[in-house]
Amino acid sequence: MFYSLRVGKSTIDGKGAYAREHIPSRRKIGDLGGVIISQREARRIAKSAKRVAIVEFGNGKALNAGVNSNELRYINHSCKPNTYMRVLHNRVEFYALRDIAHNEELTCDYGETHHDGKLKCRCGAEGCAGFI
Repeated sequence: MFYSLRVGKSTIDGKGAYAREHIPSRRKIGDLGGVIISQREARRIAKSAKRVAIVEFGNGKALNAGVNSNELRYINHSCKPNTYMRVLHNRVEFYALRDIAHNEELTCDYGETHHDGKLKCRCGAEGCAGFI
């Protein structure tokens, strides 16, 4: 982890990841922890999970952040995020889109998800898409 984070109650959903220090714009925050599994296993898990912490890589593999994870697992979706996710060589990295203040909740636009646009978005951002 490049920057110190804490997990706490989220204003969006469940738990959230919060900055313990100022994070400058465009800086790498850290790599999402987890275990590499098959895409087939990832989709099986996603069907039965209320909260999904899985990132597919497009090469038949996925990262299951529900196991051996870290604080980045708790970054909630937002239609107006302050971070972005970069998927590269079976790794998931998070970067700051803008300066992130101490104690600010980290958010990311998940893009396509296992929810297939059926999960109501709770981000509350102006211009929210309504569903994930």
